Amino acid sequence: MCDSAVEYHPVAKTDELDEEEVMEVRIGDKDLALYNVEGEFYATDGICTHEYINLCDGYVEGHIIECPLHSACFDIKTGKAIKAPATVDLKTYPVKVEDGTVYIGIATA
Repeated sequence: MCDSAVEYHPVAKTDELDEEEVMEVRIGDKDLALYNVEGEFYATDGICTHEYINLCDGYVEGHIIECPLHSACFDIKTGKAIKAPATVDLKTYPVKVEDGTVYIGIATA
């Protein structure tokens, strides 16, 4: 996805999210999850693909988020479903950091 088709939205300050934490973010009608993995920021859909539950209530270890309902696990960096019962990957979103502010990119088209 090229940057020209993406609109970036400021969502947090870098010091608001410690490592191995997840933050709930809403942009328009999208429920997203923002993660800090070893000082790098990532964003995925915020709702588990197996059941409609907010991943922000889940458990982060390294680059894995575990759903709080049925323990499905996803790779935060890629969105890949890596543990059943989830079989559908999470959508990921581009993230950039400028001057201490974290931005999430949403496709405009």
